[in-house]
Amino acid sequence: MAFETRKIGEAKWQIEKQGAMRVPAVIYANDNLIEKIKTDRTMGQLTNVATMPGIINAAYVMPDAHEGYGFPIGGVAAFDLETGVVSPGGVGYDINCGVRLIRTDLKADEVKPKMAELIDALFKNVPSGVGSKSKLRLERSELEKALVEGAEWAVAKGYGWKEDTQHSEEYGRMDGAKPEFVSDMAMKRGAPQFGTLGAGNHFLEVQRVEKVLEEKTAKAFGLFEGQAVLMLHCGSRGFGHQVCDDYLREMMPAVKKYNLNLPDRELACVPLGTPEAERYLGAMRCAVNYALCNRQVMTHWVRETFEKVFGKSADALGMKLVYDVCHNIAKFEEHEVDGQRKKVCVHRKGATRAFGPGRQEIPPAYREVGQPVLIPGSMGTASYVLVGTTQAELQSFGSTCHGSGRVMSRSAAIRSFPGQDVRKSMADKGIVLRGGEGTLVSEEAPGAYKNVDEVVGSVQAAGLSRAVARLVPMGVAKG
Repeated sequence: MAFETRKIGEAKWQIEKQGAMRVPAVIYANDNLIEKIKTDRTMGQLTNVATMPGIINAAYVMPDAHEGYGFPIGGVAAFDLETGVVSPGGVGYDINCGVRLIRTDLKADEVKPKMAELIDALFKNVPSGVGSKSKLRLERSELEKALVEGAEWAVAKGYGWKEDTQHSEEYGRMDGAKPEFVSDMAMKRGAPQFGTLGAGNHFLEVQRVEKVLEEKTAKAFGLFEGQAVLMLHCGSRGFGHQVCDDYLREMMPAVKKYNLNLPDRELACVPLGTPEAERYLGAMRCAVNYALCNRQVMTHWVRETFEKVFGKSADALGMKLVYDVCHNIAKFEEHEVDGQRKKVCVHRKGATRAFGPGRQEIPPAYREVGQPVLIPGSMGTASYVLVGTTQAELQSFGSTCHGSGRVMSRSAAIRSFPGQDVRKSMADKGIVLRGGEGTLVSEEAPGAYKNVDEVVGSVQAAGLSRAVARLVPMGVAKG
């Protein structure tokens, strides 16, 4: 089905309300990216989201969008607390897949001679890969405690610094986590993977700050040109996947129970405030905290690795956490709706929170400049640090992009990009790669993704966030 898109602003397009749509659909993308977005089911999925009960203002999608389960990846939707719904498909399978950035006082030139040793050590010290198992062994009672306490649990156990939780979305812990609403299967899958990187597009990457684009904000974030930093991208592993799967199965029949008329069964949802909604939210928050804890534990192992390779303490190396952001989550937040402040349920799936200055949710250290936003590129390409804006709060419920976004399926990428060619291309650029066995390197080839510079340029043109620094890879460890 063709959807007529009308340009309504710089890098902003709209599909007018039609048929069963309760609100318009808004696409943030430049002229080139919107054509790429039209090549899969994204537009149809976005207009389907616009039909959901209680949706407010519009159904939004970011420039890194591509088709997903129910909601498109890159989708943002906010729902009224009285008439709206919560949908697992609007959060995604990898609940709280997210990114954290660790700065250092090291210059890239100091790190480069030891890059092979460093990436080898990171690959060894941080378990990765599809079937990877943690170095931690947790009893169920301890895992349940971690699910409630999030990164605070890890820090209390010695995996990190107290200040880490202050530089994290939700301050490292999402309240309202209810382990009693998590299935035995999710617990069984999650326990052995606690503190593992996983595979796919998840990675550990040592990067160089190639260019600072906004000096004052970069200084507030502790970034400078020529600096070595480390980016970590992962989520809630099999635990979050199982939580999503469990509640999709519960909600599909509940759609009939609550007389919800949906255009796609993958949009399975239930009204907010119902027992099913409360159970899902309690379990989802456990997965959010699992992922926050997961990234915190790995941060500790990253610091230990740097200490061993460079012969100095992590503190002496200045290895502070810049920020940790989530991009698959549902939250209750206050936003301006029809000129009044109102609490709503915001679903962000493959989209990042991007609050402007002054919000209490932003750590005090950054409150004056705005929330850090971390945008990983595809393997071997640039990544970005952005900052949120007040304009985003008005235009997209405080949301922006989350990465570069696929333009090609994994199977198509395997056919198009032989692994040895991708490895050679990265080596020719001086990038050290470890891991990525089998077809994974082909699946994650840069050509399988949109151009991250265009994606970031689109959200900047639309006013959803501003570019602070451009980062380029020096070494990558993958599952």
